Amino acid sequence: MAQQRAVPGIKKYTAPAGGWGALKATAKAIREQMETGEAAVTLFRTNKPDGFDCPGCAWPDKEHTSTFQFCENGAKAVTWEATKKRVSPEFFQGHTVSDLWNWTDYELENGGRLTHPLVYDHASDRYQAISWEAAFQRIGEGLRAHHPNTVEFYTSGRASNEAAFLYQIFAREYGTNNFPDCSNMCHEATSVGLPQSIGLGKGTVSLDDFDHCDLIISIGHNPGTNHPRMMGTLHECAKRGVPIIVFNPMRERALERFADPQNPIEMSTFGYENIASSYYQVKVGGDAAALKGVMKALLALDRAPGRNAPVIDHAFIAEHTRGFETLAADLDATEWADIEAASGLSRTALEAVASAYAQSNATIIPYGMGVTQHSRGTDNVQQIANLLLMRGNFGKAGAGICPLRGHSNVQGDRTVGITEKPAADMLQRIEETFGFKPPVEHGHDAVAAMQAIIAGRSKVLICLGGNLAVALPDPEQSFPAMCGLDLVVHVATKLNRSHLLIGKDAIILPCLGRTEHDIQAAGPQMVTVEDSMSMVHSSRGKLPPVSAHLRSEPAIIAGMAIATLPQSKVAWAELVEDYDRIRDKIEAVFPDFRDFNQRIRVPGGFRLPLPATERVWKTPSGKAEFIVFKGLNEDPATADGAVLRLTTIRSHDQYNTTIYGLDDRYRGVFGRRDVIFMHKDDLAAHNIQHGDAIDIETALPSGTPRRLAGFIAIAHNIARGSIAAYYPEANGLVPLDYHDPQSGTPSYKSVPVRIMRHA
Repeated sequence: MAQQRAVPGIKKYTAPAGGWGALKATAKAIREQMETGEAAVTLFRTNKPDGFDCPGCAWPDKEHTSTFQFCENGAKAVTWEATKKRVSPEFFQGHTVSDLWNWTDYELENGGRLTHPLVYDHASDRYQAISWEAAFQRIGEGLRAHHPNTVEFYTSGRASNEAAFLYQIFAREYGTNNFPDCSNMCHEATSVGLPQSIGLGKGTVSLDDFDHCDLIISIGHNPGTNHPRMMGTLHECAKRGVPIIVFNPMRERALERFADPQNPIEMSTFGYENIASSYYQVKVGGDAAALKGVMKALLALDRAPGRNAPVIDHAFIAEHTRGFETLAADLDATEWADIEAASGLSRTALEAVASAYAQSNATIIPYGMGVTQHSRGTDNVQQIANLLLMRGNFGKAGAGICPLRGHSNVQGDRTVGITEKPAADMLQRIEETFGFKPPVEHGHDAVAAMQAIIAGRSKVLICLGGNLAVALPDPEQSFPAMCGLDLVVHVATKLNRSHLLIGKDAIILPCLGRTEHDIQAAGPQMVTVEDSMSMVHSSRGKLPPVSAHLRSEPAIIAGMAIATLPQSKVAWAELVEDYDRIRDKIEAVFPDFRDFNQRIRVPGGFRLPLPATERVWKTPSGKAEFIVFKGLNEDPATADGAVLRLTTIRSHDQYNTTIYGLDDRYRGVFGRRDVIFMHKDDLAAHNIQHGDAIDIETALPSGTPRRLAGFIAIAHNIARGSIAAYYPEANGLVPLDYHDPQSGTPSYKSVPVRIMRHA
């Protein structure tokens, strides 16, 4: 693509994903954060049976005995946590909170590991050291002074099963089901939509299924950055000739070509493997239309005269599903011209996908937040399930649905009870196990929690990890509201911007990282996590804690609970002495964890039951349900041709809100994040040149327009009518009430906007 002028920090990157670029970036992360020898030993313990689970993504491990089981971004996550840098009380003597507010998000976390419990002092505008006992007493007094339903208990997906379980027991004994959770902002559409379709809110494939699939249809994700270990799996599939069809608005390098750093031939010859066999640049917001187009084309193939065998699995549909006739009628009534306009793809292209799908005996569809983070994200997920159901691609080897979760235990947290909508049977087992009656009314998800904070209905926020204020949309409302809270408590390993949003009382409790020893009264402890494919396995930290003042997340939760609930029915201290006792309680509340302590000690762990993989459908009807997507627009439509659709994206030096650096090398961006990616024809249509400063303004049907000013327009290979900007920098363009009403997930991936030259 010709560029009209040189722009600082923008240059073409021609190498494949992975390869020497990944090794160079890994070496840089090690050099900047850790001692080289210590880093090597630590990284080789990542994702091993006697080691620790990577604190990055939730992609599963194929072989726990392989040479190494970490990727570039996994290495960044490990070195970022195991860094030699420290944020001690002395650090705050030199930096007021007001000063730190002017630091970038990268600079804040790059300060290093928190070493002491801290409390904010308003007189000096600094955090100061506080003892654990005093911190717990202050938290307990603060919680007892408030009605439980005015308190929000937030959970990050990096918390272990043991910590998350204790956390939800603490909050429920305290008296609330307010559980804003990081999953509310990513795959909640999966957790809500799939149970309605197949009776299960999780994926149905295992890693072994990728060895048996005939086709992969990849939708709305960038594995090279967001779940890089998946690239090894896609690399293997591509090498054995499996077609990989990609739907994505942007051309992502990792989906085009990848060099496996563990492949000596590719590394020595600078070779690589082509990943996508077909790449379709669907418009931002066009996924549902594209899926309906493929299904419509599949119907036509099935009805074509002279076919020797049906394309659609009518026997499977008759035995296992409901609603197919209604779906078919809706597809018949949908016009191809409308599908093409909404998706940005031609009928010929979508018919080619249908033809490839018809020839596959076993198909896997992985998808990411490009599908879920829309105003109709739940409906989007159900259309993927519809497409798979049409050819019986559940309950057989090499087939199924594969939601790509983010943080390493975001799925596990939900499995062990982090939910604002608890099921009656779970609450009953909590009462039977612990002897207290938990509340039954539904609580707040992440958006509802922040809306309650803004409205002044919620007064206290407890955060088990994460960076909630930055992760949520609408910082113009969210940031000031956080400062109005009576009490904010953060359990954290490193400093982030949410910690600088000071309420009347603010406390930071430093916890052990995934890489560190956890020694309790019974000796060294392990924790457990659940990956994207429902495998539960153990994690044992090996490094000495960075400070003698750190405590484990379970110990911190128990300390808060003891200080808050003097008449508690839960033996908090005994549970924390030996985490086997916590796992016994998890098994009592969640029977799917049968023989938990025995099975977790088997290398590789065990898989939780997934009824849909056995063609057992836990829906009210006992059948898998075809669910019609009404219309074609997954976000509010606009007839204004000048309106573009903005999607937020992560850079390659980023994991969620954690910024490891300022490069995004696969997209050719170095040392900056203030860019807007645009198609060259959209630049021309708006009389804007590559490198111009522009303003972006929301074009939503209601509400005050929001503006992002002075960002640099960059010509990029992205679908016409679509633009992209980095998250969280572009979060200010996403109103808090612009979300999927079914799942509550913010619509980060499709915001209607207008652009104009920056004055």
